[in-house]
Amino acid sequence: MPTRLLLLLCLSGHVFTKEPPEVDCWVIHLKHVNCSWNKQGTPDVNYTFYSWFHSEKEKNCTTYVSENGTNTGCIQPYDELMDRRFSTFHTRLSHGNKTFERTHQLKQKVLLDAPINLTVKNDSDYNLWFYWNQTAAHCVESEVRFRVNDKNWETSLVSIGTQKYCINLPSSSSRYELQVKSRVGENCGESFNWSSWSEPAVWGSNNITDTNVSVSAWTPLLYVVAAVILILLVMMILPNERLRIIPIPVIPKPSLLLYDIESLRRPPLRAAEAQCAARKAGRWRGPGTRSAAATLDACRALLADHLSYGDRWGNPPAGA
Repeated sequence: MPTRLLLLLCLSGHVFTKEPPEVDCWVIHLKHVNCSWNKQGTPDVNYTFYSWFHSEKEKNCTTYVSENGTNTGCIQPYDELMDRRFSTFHTRLSHGNKTFERTHQLKQKVLLDAPINLTVKNDSDYNLWFYWNQTAAHCVESEVRFRVNDKNWETSLVSIGTQKYCINLPSSSSRYELQVKSRVGENCGESFNWSSWSEPAVWGSNNITDTNVSVSAWTPLLYVVAAVILILLVMMILPNERLRIIPIPVIPKPSLLLYDIESLRRPPLRAAEAQCAARKAGRWRGPGTRSAAATLDACRALLADHLSYGDRWGNPPAGA
């Protein structure tokens, strides 16, 4: 019985014993080390925090981070963190007779603040230049992202030590927006994480784009109005329009024989000869009765005129 009770107490103690808090530390902007121990939840007790770099004396936490009155982190300032972060960092949590120690490698656990003082200038070379400030510029690499007229972002890396970026020959009718983020470069022990994006710097305006958008929004309405006006005009014109049938007579094709028309205007040759014979015999009863000599002269003139008419057109006279 005592053995079973002892075993039960051991098992219950193992079950109810909580794991020690996990301490996570980062170098923030190369100014201080920020450690937290609430990843598994807010602790039940207030721990006392100590930290130190290898071969240095331990330091008590100067600034605690609290959550609902319980310590959950510590902000510990250090000098020359760019170099000291290469050394092993030690932490210790203590409460009563419980102590939890741990070691950390902070070389790549550097988190910079976002770049500041981001400005833009349209320089004399007609290019657009963006400038910013970041700590330890000789060890920091940057990444920029920019967009034109609120379209998709384009990103570009900036070499270590450079704190400016150029956009060649910008358009005066476009709007340019640029942001920057930074991290420690590989020449100084590359960090895992980038900083957050800086506040944007803006140059220019997209007035033309706004005009196009407004015009495109009005286009469907203009089409509808034009269609309504066209329908009304058709409805007004159709009742007043009359169908008129204008008969067009058939025009005969003119003959290529021009003398046929003239032949209708004078008697045929045989009729002229008969008239002359009647005049000679004195049997003519037509108008203008003359003497025999005059009649003969008139007949000759009539026959000569009839023959000369055909000669003038190069064709024989009708009835010949």
